[in-house]
Amino acid sequence: MKFHREGKRIVLIAYFLLSIPPLLSYAFAAPSWLTVILIVLSIIMFGLVIQFFRVPTRALTAKLDQVICPADGKVVVIEETEETEYFKDKRIQVSIFMSPLNVHVNWNPISGIVQYFKYHAGLFLVAWHPKSSTDNERTTLVIKDEKGREILVRQIAGAVARRICHYTDKGDTVLQGKEFGFIKFGSRVDIFLPIGTDVKVNIDDKVSGIETILAELK
Repeated sequence: MKFHREGKRIVLIAYFLLSIPPLLSYAFAAPSWLTVILIVLSIIMFGLVIQFFRVPTRALTAKLDQVICPADGKVVVIEETEETEYFKDKRIQVSIFMSPLNVHVNWNPISGIVQYFKYHAGLFLVAWHPKSSTDNERTTLVIKDEKGREILVRQIAGAVARRICHYTDKGDTVLQGKEFGFIKFGSRVDIFLPIGTDVKVNIDDKVSGIETILAELK
């Protein structure tokens, strides 16, 4: 288990702010029970911040043609839909909702070359809102594998998430299971697959990035 670089500044700020209430309670001679409660609450809150930025160590076991889950969370959408930004045709959309308790690292679902990347400023609707994938702050990443098959991955900020971090750009060669981004504090990831892809997950499934096989390409 490692600690993500995106969390270093936030953890330091959280440590400082959460230390203030217990110290003030002690300094002003508040009842000891109140000081103890404030200490316990501060430790719990600090622990939640720490766990949010955890980076688990996971082994990649995917076989040829398999697509891994790019994020931890819960599957909330599986449907055929029109993808209007890049493909402009019908695709299978699989959406994963990431709660604040999930790991928020995002991993490449396949290996290949980045054909398209774009950042969109936008709103901060709740991540499960139908228009969040088109109206919220988001990034769009398209990867083409060695057989010419393309997959689109979209990071979407939610009502709590206020920053999307991305580490790839058009023309980059990426490896399956390697990190391509991070979303802070609750969010969603959409994956758009070719029609005919064999989807291996179901609605309401809890999935793990890298470890869960999302689909198998034809």
